[in-house]
Amino acid sequence: MEKLGVIGGMGPEATSYFYDQVVKHTQAKSDQEHLDMIVLSCASMPDRTRAIQTGEHEALLRTMHSCTALLEQAGCGHIAIPCNTSHFFYDQIQATTSVPIIHMPREAARYAAAGAVVGMRGFDPAASAGLFTTPVQTVGIMATDGTVSSGVYHDACERAGVTAVVPPAELQAMVMSIIYDDVKAGRAPNLDTFDQVLSWFLNDAHCDRVILACTELSVVSQYRALPPAVLDAMDVLARESIVRCGAPYRA
Repeated sequence: MEKLGVIGGMGPEATSYFYDQVVKHTQAKSDQEHLDMIVLSCASMPDRTRAIQTGEHEALLRTMHSCTALLEQAGCGHIAIPCNTSHFFYDQIQATTSVPIIHMPREAARYAAAGAVVGMRGFDPAASAGLFTTPVQTVGIMATDGTVSSGVYHDACERAGVTAVVPPAELQAMVMSIIYDDVKAGRAPNLDTFDQVLSWFLNDAHCDRVILACTELSVVSQYRALPPAVLDAMDVLARESIVRCGAPYRA
């Protein structure tokens, strides 16, 4: 098995959850059957949404470069970045290392388009999971302002042959409140607010799937079960990390 490198800290709770998901979903009967991992929790990483909106990328990219250099020197075979917004800078970050970085938005869009469900049941993303009787055409994106404005998920969905849908401004503000006012501030996510946004995607916008495209939103699954139409990009990243590093995935 190859060693997994993780550039985390964006935010710390999301990184902790990602590590837990990798451990939980690795089929192992002993310590030695788990992946070797190096987790860099870079909580001081400049805010990704602010970097996109202001165009001030230098400090963020310097920090990312130092992380990829450390992980490459440590012999990591793959790198995971459990932060959707940071993938706006994917090409610049990948250019700093020969170690392949898993592109979370592209993989999440690919899984969503295929009708795959991850976590509870580990379906092959290349085949339909059988839960969706009609082809997936529209995918709702629940994410930060930075991720939405960057178009990273619009591009990923276009590559996967589906259309990305984002919420209107007032609902997008509610998503940002869950991310920044709740989870990043160390509080439980406001589930009523989450349900209101999710209802808009599924019932008003008639999206076939909804991607939780911010790792802070992944925390919601600790409080309640999510419907099959919801795909957590964090679950996708965990599965791809396990499989690509050569370990068996446990559903």
